[in-house]
Amino acid sequence: MKIMDRYQAGINLGGWISQYREYNFEHFDTFIQRKDIEQIAAWGFDHIRLPFDYPLFEDDALPYQYKIDGFKYIDNCLNWCKEFGLNLVLDLHRAPGYSFDSLENNTLFEDQKQQDRLIKLWEAIAGYYVNERDNLLFELLNEIVEPDSTRWNLLSKKLVAAIRAIDKERYIIIGGNNYNAVSELENLDILEDDRIIYNFHFYEPMVFTHQKAHWFEMTRLLDMEQNYPGKCVGIKEFCEKYPQFESIMEMDNVTMDKSLLESYLQPAIDFLNKTGKPLYCGEYGVIDHAPAQDRINWHKDLISILKELKIGRACWSYKLMNFAIVDRNSQVVSEELVKVISDK
Repeated sequence: MKIMDRYQAGINLGGWISQYREYNFEHFDTFIQRKDIEQIAAWGFDHIRLPFDYPLFEDDALPYQYKIDGFKYIDNCLNWCKEFGLNLVLDLHRAPGYSFDSLENNTLFEDQKQQDRLIKLWEAIAGYYVNERDNLLFELLNEIVEPDSTRWNLLSKKLVAAIRAIDKERYIIIGGNNYNAVSELENLDILEDDRIIYNFHFYEPMVFTHQKAHWFEMTRLLDMEQNYPGKCVGIKEFCEKYPQFESIMEMDNVTMDKSLLESYLQPAIDFLNKTGKPLYCGEYGVIDHAPAQDRINWHKDLISILKELKIGRACWSYKLMNFAIVDRNSQVVSEELVKVISDK
């Protein structure tokens, strides 16, 4: 069995031990429980992608002193996954000196001490989970944003070497620059290591998947319903009013449909043809502001393409986080959407 055969249809557990509102054990103990993993398995998924933030393991005031409580939550998820026949991707969402959602504060790529902390953190995790096998993958760092891929290529090689010194067999996931953009796959260095999986995220076109998203100035100001399939509307008038967003003029009156998604995914196809390396789509999804049926339509088209290409995937996200599959009480938002995204 090839490794990606075990990671075809997954779902993210965003908002649990990553992107939480505050570091709070009551939240960690209740947001995701055994019953949630049981539900995900019953739907037919084969894996979970588990984002986690480094403060779960290490305080900035006490670097290199790792907290056993942090491992407890991952242990719980891993054991539940084993119980219900699921595999697990362990995704570092926030690292010492780096977070995709606070770029102005990042120091990782300038600060050797922060890089050393990141390397040591992965060494600690690798040592702790050394006896787990292909049911557990390590994803080095979520959504790099750098001027180019040079510094990330260098750092990712150091991280792989550190893990390999402890565990020569662990499958490791490396994503590209610009928020794991599919277009950045070509700029990743391909390692001479048969147990590396390459990763991209897919939220194209953003004017549809992130419509009315409050955390992006462009989508907040555009504030217009977009349909899928359908023509992208209101872009010319919007750019005339807000010329700072003229880069989205290319979407004016564009038909958003499966052929458009295929065009966006061409870099993934090129990567597969050029390298033959395993490829994974670690995040994809549509904001819950979008019309419910349009949301389903987009997922159907994207997943049909990814399945044809044999690219494994994990939907963003299980609970809340603006892309919900279930509500805060873990009740399903759309049975049809669940059926679409769990299809292997």
